[in-house]
Amino acid sequence: MPSTPFKQVDVFTAVPFRGNPVAVVLQAEGLDTEAMQRIARWTNLSETTFVLPPTDGQAHYRVRIFTPGAELPFAGHPTLGTAHALLEAGVIVPRDGELVQECGAGLVRLQVAHGEGGSCWIAFELPQPVVTPLDEAQVAELEAVLGQRVQRGEAAPRLIDVGARWITAQLADAQAVAACRPDLARMAAQDRAARATGVTICGLHAPGAPAQVEVRSFAPAHGIGEDPVCGSGNGCVAVLLRDSGQLRRFGTGYIAAQGAALGREGRVRIEVEGARIRVGGQAVTGIDGHMAL
Repeated sequence: MPSTPFKQVDVFTAVPFRGNPVAVVLQAEGLDTEAMQRIARWTNLSETTFVLPPTDGQAHYRVRIFTPGAELPFAGHPTLGTAHALLEAGVIVPRDGELVQECGAGLVRLQVAHGEGGSCWIAFELPQPVVTPLDEAQVAELEAVLGQRVQRGEAAPRLIDVGARWITAQLADAQAVAACRPDLARMAAQDRAARATGVTICGLHAPGAPAQVEVRSFAPAHGIGEDPVCGSGNGCVAVLLRDSGQLRRFGTGYIAAQGAALGREGRVRIEVEGARIRVGGQAVTGIDGHMAL
């Protein structure tokens, strides 16, 4: 029976079972779209990625990203998990600490940095966001879905498109984010109407906390009730905080926490350099073997 190398990588953590897993099929040549979608439904993770030869000479590799229900042009934690899997397998080598991924959203640049104790941090440069404000009726519906008041004014909710399209909203604080119990069926209908991937909410922690921002992401229209740790969602939060003038309190970046509601301890490092936003984290391989095809 034919097979292909396969890894399951826990992303945004250095501790197994504490981050967000992604399935990575390292050699996906010969698989058509239907087969990829079937495998993604079977893994039943928030995303499964399929590595292919690049079609752009600048790229180290090409990746297709699938949820259990649909293909995405870009997603954050699958991007980092795929890069980790390929680096670990020795398939790719960074050029001056940089990798280039080709995906549905185009070329995505990643930085690879090694820290103390042999730790490795991988960060992707967020695709240039397209921001669309929500109208008052959409904000009211969002509050009904969340069962929570959202911030208005400069921090008002907005649809942010970075390949993945997140309705992004800020709540009163980190405690409000943790307490949120959204109506997922109603949210799925809202997301389909807005052609959104899902909803990401954020709230600020009190000064002195280990993380500065608490984040949660929901994508029920794609079969994902709650994403344990979401790279693109965190990138959209950074866009909201930057555009509303709140990043000044953090300097050039901050640490976001995500996943506590699901028993995870994800940590996302956000770095801002001018118009560039980088979303980074660590990763650890949980399963390393072959998948039968």
